[in-house]
Amino acid sequence: MKKLYGTGVALVTPFKKDKKIDFNGLENLVKYVIDNGVNYLVALGTTAETATLKKEEQQDIIKCIQSSNYKKLPLILGIGGNNTENVINKINSIKNLSDFYAILSVSPYYNIPSQNGIYEHFKSIVNYTEAHIIIYNVPKRTGSNILPDTVLQLAHNFKNIIGIKEASGNILQSYKILEKKPKNFSVISGDDFITLPVILGGGEGVISVIAQGFPDKISKMVSLSMENNAKKAFSIFYKIKKIIDLIYEEGNPTGIKTLLDIKGICKPYVRLPLLIATDSLKRKMQFFLKKLINNKYV
Repeated sequence: MKKLYGTGVALVTPFKKDKKIDFNGLENLVKYVIDNGVNYLVALGTTAETATLKKEEQQDIIKCIQSSNYKKLPLILGIGGNNTENVINKINSIKNLSDFYAILSVSPYYNIPSQNGIYEHFKSIVNYTEAHIIIYNVPKRTGSNILPDTVLQLAHNFKNIIGIKEASGNILQSYKILEKKPKNFSVISGDDFITLPVILGGGEGVISVIAQGFPDKISKMVSLSMENNAKKAFSIFYKIKKIIDLIYEEGNPTGIKTLLDIKGICKPYVRLPLLIATDSLKRKMQFFLKKLINNKYV
């Protein structure tokens, strides 16, 4: 299959004030990122607050994204968990699996499995489903890190494991995978701060949170880096680095939803246990956006 390249967006789930899903906001968001040059969409990941969504809500969100996308961009679907059998059953319950480029599946959280346990988890998924799998490594959320040797073992042993979203924040870990990975295995940055060094080291792009706030800028930055134009790519990064700091200051997706609200794309509401951003954070974002506009950066 054709490899994923470029900028993927980890879509939020917009909510109304009553915490019901705002499907108009979701349509606005999908249209906005498509019109501004992103390369693929990621539905029901961590940023989507999937842990707070009922099964029926998840199905409705998928339908809304598919409808708004009009099959223009590849769609990645997040299905992960800490019960291997349940993950397999969820994947196998998808009626039209071929509509999705791949399943993004997070390493089991809370259980804190050994490296062998992580290996057996993903081995079971690929042995009992037809899905193409992108491993999602995000230790600060799961409590365990997938070490490079484990990733490489999975990559070499199973052709349906097609890549990894690497969000350990450890650039050397990404480089160890890039150095020895199979040709058709993708290393995708899962951390907005180290997207450029991952790409310049041989990675295939990013699954980004900030890209839904600045889809044109991030897409351009990623494109430049993939053309080995590091100087121009970093010039964009340094101009928006402060806003990346800000969107994570009070947690994800609280920060990015605040930015999207300021830009008029969707409302800032989140579901408990997350809280809406403070007025202080909102003011800092507004100040920085004004500064960007005055300097013609956006």
